Amino acid sequence: MWQIADYCGVSILTYAVMENHFHVLVRVPKKAPISDEEHLRRYRLLHPKPTRFQTASLAIVEAQLKAGGSGADAWRKQQLALMNDVSAFMKLLKQRFTIWFNKTHNRFGTLWAERFKSVLVQPTGRIVRTMAAYIDLNPVRAGLVDDPKDYRFCGYSEAVAGRRIAQAGIIHVIGEDDARTWQSAQEYYRLMIIGSGAKPRTGKAAVSENLFEETVRAEGKLPLTTALRCQIRYFTDGGILGGRAFVAKQLTLLRRKIGLRRRRDPRALPPVCDWGIANANGGSGADGVSATDEIMVLRTPRRRTLASG
Repeated sequence: MWQIADYCGVSILTYAVMENHFHVLVRVPKKAPISDEEHLRRYRLLHPKPTRFQTASLAIVEAQLKAGGSGADAWRKQQLALMNDVSAFMKLLKQRFTIWFNKTHNRFGTLWAERFKSVLVQPTGRIVRTMAAYIDLNPVRAGLVDDPKDYRFCGYSEAVAGRRIAQAGIIHVIGEDDARTWQSAQEYYRLMIIGSGAKPRTGKAAVSENLFEETVRAEGKLPLTTALRCQIRYFTDGGILGGRAFVAKQLTLLRRKIGLRRRRDPRALPPVCDWGIANANGGSGADGVSATDEIMVLRTPRRRTLASG
């Protein structure tokens, strides 16, 4: 996963690999030209043990890049098409994992049951922090561990174990206004995901789904850390998640791009909890969204969801 993210030019902020699915939060920069040296570095990264054919192909590519011309331009264009694109990243990741899994389990054919679903998340402040915490708490909701640091296959655990690239993702999520080092970031983040409202009790590792739904209907409020221990469909089945202005802007761009005719308006998340950061100071982050602003969601039809084959 890290290898393919590096090749595609995307940054993994956090992730959770579960028994039969996975969640990953990625930052996708805009497409931009890169040097031939970087192209070749990424190509070698994608093929650390090249076959004879791949080795010969790389020698031909290197010669073409030195000579220039249409052949070099075509190769650059082919590689750039796989970069800075969440669909290309997911397609490569799923293909690579399927090839490895089939070889090691003596099987063939497709492995994934469905196409992936994606949610566009406002990239700064409390909204992206909440999404990151929701992902890292997946093993807790599944009853696999009481503390996400004890689950081997999630971004938070890998960061706690000392992997710098994983720590960089958490630091980015927290933001420079609140954390410039891993120590300060991890204190802030841990306070968010293991708050007093999320401490497990004997036989009651999480708020039940029925109780959560009753709370939504009653417009009652729960601590954010408690709500995050529930399956919140807006975080996986939504189309766009962010402040009102962010969602409205992205909806306008979506209509222009795909010609969305059916009227779909952003709507506020239910007032089931305070969707800000649950910390000692009650901070809300520096994303221009105050603690009292609504977090909006646009529910997108399944057929409109980005998909990788």
